Amino acid sequence: MKIFHVAAFNKQKNGGNKAGVVLFADALSDQEKQSIAARLGYSETAFVMHSNEADFEVRFFTPIKEVDLCGHATIGTFNVMRDEGIISPGIYTQKTKAGLLKLDVKKDEVFMEQLAPKYYQKLMQKDVQTLFHNDLQLHHLYPIEVVSTGLKEIFLPMASSEALDELEPKFDKMIDFCLELGAIGIHAFHLDDEKIDAVSRNFAPVVGIQEESATGTSNGALACYLYKYHEKKKEYHMEQGLNMKQPSELFVKLTVNEDDDILQVWVGGRVKILEVEE
Repeated sequence: MKIFHVAAFNKQKNGGNKAGVVLFADALSDQEKQSIAARLGYSETAFVMHSNEADFEVRFFTPIKEVDLCGHATIGTFNVMRDEGIISPGIYTQKTKAGLLKLDVKKDEVFMEQLAPKYYQKLMQKDVQTLFHNDLQLHHLYPIEVVSTGLKEIFLPMASSEALDELEPKFDKMIDFCLELGAIGIHAFHLDDEKIDAVSRNFAPVVGIQEESATGTSNGALACYLYKYHEKKKEYHMEQGLNMKQPSELFVKLTVNEDDDILQVWVGGRVKILEVEE
């Protein structure tokens, strides 16, 4: 068993979202997996095992519970396996509790396939205002909506970068509200300039994460949201973690048919290995 400490989706030396990656984890019990994830203390730790249904099975644990899928830990996992010589660039499959998903492993980065988007209920500002200490300054041309490409989240369009920076969540209220909707958290964003499509903040207290600096699953769903409501593009460039001083960048590619249905969602980025435990 080898444990890697990585920073996924890093834009700069101190950027990215940290995760644990545990290779050859077949012999570990669920209790041992949870204990390792709690010790590492990252938002998620990925455990890689053999699978008869895919190239690998990957399970994800926060410090307090198992979750179905984690984007940045997946990107970290397959970058590590390439760098360790376990795999070469190419297409692979992983079995997760969110389903069988594909990975496109490239020379310097990895793209993860997510599920096709599902759009759920729209919310009013009054529904979410009580979840924050500050008055919400929203972009009223775009809806507050629950969207999923594997994990349900509430997407909150902010009027400006200042409005995004000023968000002060009430985490206890947010947990109760998200649990009622079956969502894991809130992904707040504002539309940026021509080079960056959106800058985001992600709050997922339901799974023990107050805020994280790069969220692969959320940005995949955000690209689908933007395709539906903003600008129909095949590639999106997202940033996150700026207010945490952990600048991160994520790239999303969409495959769309002639009827404008999104068939595939791919989220990718780079990874930096910080430490290895033998």
